[in-house]
Amino acid sequence: MASKRILKKNVNAMIIDIVEECFTVQMADEKKTTASDKLIDEAADYQDEVLARINGAKNKADFKGLREEIEAKAIDFVKKLNALG
Repeated sequence: MASKRILKKNVNAMIIDIVEECFTVQMADEKKTTASDKLIDEAADYQDEVLARINGAKNKADFKGLREEIEAKAIDFVKKLNALG
């Protein structure tokens, strides 16, 4: 199913971006290592959870709900990254 593949690819890309930004914050200010590690753990946990839910999605309504949730979570992660910086 192309929708699952694309959705998984987008989630993985989002998580990679978050982790890279956290490492950038850590290199700029080592005092923020604990907070950025916490955000990395949260992102990894979310990735595991949402990928399992994507695998279990059966119809377009499931995918629509997942897409909306992923977009909202991406905004939440951006806000948390901005708070770190």
